[in-house]
Amino acid sequence: MAANQANDQPSFNVAKSLDVEQQTQNDELDYTKRGQWLRAAILGANDGLLSTASLMIGVGAVRKDVKTMILSGVAGLVAGACSMAIGEFVSVYSQYDIEMAQLKREGNTENMGVEQLDAEKEKLPNPWQAAGASAISFAVGALVPLLGAAFVKNYAVRVGLIIAVVSFSLLMFGGLGAFLGKAPIAKSALRVLIGGWMAMGATYGLTKLVGSSGL
Repeated sequence: MAANQANDQPSFNVAKSLDVEQQTQNDELDYTKRGQWLRAAILGANDGLLSTASLMIGVGAVRKDVKTMILSGVAGLVAGACSMAIGEFVSVYSQYDIEMAQLKREGNTENMGVEQLDAEKEKLPNPWQAAGASAISFAVGALVPLLGAAFVKNYAVRVGLIIAVVSFSLLMFGGLGAFLGKAPIAKSALRVLIGGWMAMGATYGLTKLVGSSGL
């Protein structure tokens, strides 16, 4: 009897080891999925931040009053959030359809019960969640330059404040995105910052040129 217990012990240890390994893999997969969602949210916020700030500065190059700049920022927020949501919804829904079609081609759905099929569907990306996350993250980023400029009447101070808060936010978003992607933080943050300055500068310069041309 003692010999049987001794023989059973290695099998028990192997099974336990496999369970631990499976749990570790599941935890790593869950962490990866959360990291991907967070990184996508940061990129969406960065898009909202930069596009709205560039739009406000560009319009401000021609119309310097605070009302016009704020209205242009609000229009950019709404249009950008809707565009991000629709684009993400279409993209993720296409991916969802492809993966469901793949399951049907493999004949897996025919052998599944209702609960098992629902469990498989839950593993697939959710288009509504993706659309909502993209819209919200874009809107959050777009609010930064809007709040920075909302209560400043002087044009030069207003533009300077927008550039300051946007630059700080770009460094933060760039650094956090690099951290999640395991890239060099300082180099990535500076790259995002310089790219943002170029975008704002190009928008200001081209809008100023078009506005001064009398078109």
